[in-house]
Amino acid sequence: MDKLAVFSGNAHPQLAKDICKYLKVKLSDALVSRFSEGEIKVKINDNIRGKDVFIVQPTCPPSNENLMELLIMMDALRRASSQRITAVIPYFGYARQDRKDQPRVPITAKLVANLLTTAGASRILTMDLHAGQIQGFFDIPVDHLFSVGVFTDYFNNLSLKDLVVVSPDVGGIKTARAYAKRFGASLAIIDKRRESPEKVEAMHILGTVEGKNAIIVDDLVATGSSLFEGVEALRKAGAKDVYAAIAHGVLSDQAIERLNNCKYLKELVITDSIPLAKDKEHSRIKVLTIANLLGEAIKRIHNEKSVSCLFD
Repeated sequence: MDKLAVFSGNAHPQLAKDICKYLKVKLSDALVSRFSEGEIKVKINDNIRGKDVFIVQPTCPPSNENLMELLIMMDALRRASSQRITAVIPYFGYARQDRKDQPRVPITAKLVANLLTTAGASRILTMDLHAGQIQGFFDIPVDHLFSVGVFTDYFNNLSLKDLVVVSPDVGGIKTARAYAKRFGASLAIIDKRRESPEKVEAMHILGTVEGKNAIIVDDLVATGSSLFEGVEALRKAGAKDVYAAIAHGVLSDQAIERLNNCKYLKELVITDSIPLAKDKEHSRIKVLTIANLLGEAIKRIHNEKSVSCLFD
């Protein structure tokens, strides 16, 4: 492991430290600060010539700042003669803009993929992409992990009975089916109609949820509008306790306020792919770590071993 180097930007240094703890290596030293006018200043303080470098940097809010930090760090590492650079992006920002669904709009996910490759990334390690086809936007290897195992372990320890796994929309059926298979649970779908980009009206439930404990599974929760509308719909359909297992807790805008107003959601379970700010901490928000999952993937990539067992 002497050829392995793990760096972190300012997006989520705690996750990088936890990964290093799992790998039993020291977090490599880099200065990532700002010039007086606000431009990003980077200096790599360790010798990384010929090393296999991993940069842990989710592109979470502030997305533009964290993305630019990642790009500039990769450029610095490339010019410092590193052997290989892997961008470890637990939360891949701009993933929701992955197609032209309206006239004259960008495909920003493809643009970000191009930027990462041009900056010097040799491969990408990410988790729970908003759309799986984003892997195809890259011309370099992409290892796409899933947090389903982390959530499965947590909910199995709760020993919940009469489970039903709920997809918040038709597009999430494949993910929900993976959870349902692991839990040995039934499957339901929320049929929703979006009135505007920020407002969703949940219409009705496809499947049986009456008298059951429901777990809504999704890749991210931003404003929470869709999630909490779904919780209300499940309660009206007769569900008992309602939980949510969401990979990326963006929790922007009025998400915490909506959580306070939604008394029927028993627990919102997220991962630490995005750092949870102090002002967003809540008694009904549970954060699970993905440090071991990412650490194992980094170890296998470094040792040129298969990571396919981690894709399940």
